[in-house]
Amino acid sequence: MKLDAAQAARMAGIALGHVTREYPHKLDHVMADDADARTPRDLHPMFFGSFDWHSCVHGWWLLMRLAHRFPDHARAAETRALAAETFTAAKVAVERAYLAQPLARGFERPYGWAWLLKLHAEMASNGNGLSPVLQPLAQDFAQHWRVMLGSFSYPIRTGAHGNTAFALVLSAHWAADHDRALLALMATKARAWYNADRRAQAWEPDGDAFLSPTLMEALAMATLLPAPEFRHWFRAFLPRARAEAPASLFTPANVTDRSDGKIAHLDGLNLSRGWAFRRLAATLGPRDAAAPVLRAAADAHIAAALPHIAGDYAGEHWLASFSLLALEA
Repeated sequence: MKLDAAQAARMAGIALGHVTREYPHKLDHVMADDADARTPRDLHPMFFGSFDWHSCVHGWWLLMRLAHRFPDHARAAETRALAAETFTAAKVAVERAYLAQPLARGFERPYGWAWLLKLHAEMASNGNGLSPVLQPLAQDFAQHWRVMLGSFSYPIRTGAHGNTAFALVLSAHWAADHDRALLALMATKARAWYNADRRAQAWEPDGDAFLSPTLMEALAMATLLPAPEFRHWFRAFLPRARAEAPASLFTPANVTDRSDGKIAHLDGLNLSRGWAFRRLAATLGPRDAAAPVLRAAADAHIAAALPHIAGDYAGEHWLASFSLLALEA
């Protein structure tokens, strides 16, 4: 479970194998008439691969992150060459025009929005010369996010793409660097949505989950609240964490068929739980009795999923990104 140059090259190779693979493809696309029946590459010239738009975006986040961390890994030069072809002003203009359409108001909300912001944050924070090209699209999604936060009275607690806590966590990196007012709004909304939650039952996993609603909520609070405030909240939210309870939360999910896209989500659940457990333990600090329990749970979840990030396209088009989150946590 070590992230080194060899592992980086392997993971980059997985992503390079799908970010320009147009088919099979699942579009998030509303058609108003026959003219809207168009191919993924025509609709989204930057993010047409990886089975769906959001997976292509976070495939690119993985590629940009690994090229920064390990600039000489075996696939880094290939990554940089493909990025120069992909991130152009003309292609960004097409993506922005698509997003500006009235029927695209709910496009990739909020999961894809958050991944796009995380991608741009990665590129900008590491001085990637292509980040100014992507910035206008990031600003568009930040505005969409701002409108959503102003209008949603309730969070979305699903274990899949709609989860608002996960989107808050991913977006926080971008907001911290580019829009502190948005970051403050995110913290305000996190308190409004989650601050009163106590004694989480952790009725999970479900058969379509790649996120833990329980841990994503905790991670959002850990990301957006001052550490002392978070620690106080966490003790009431998961008061028996040091005893590995609720047990369902600390037990890695069993994946029975990795060729089934929904069941394969559970490998992602194990990886995203591992990521969350590690970050929560770090925020709680070494003196907290729950921290070593969370770290052990993280190791168990990551070990259960990491060998399976490639092999069947149902998981291969996205799992490496979640493994990178977990390994870097």
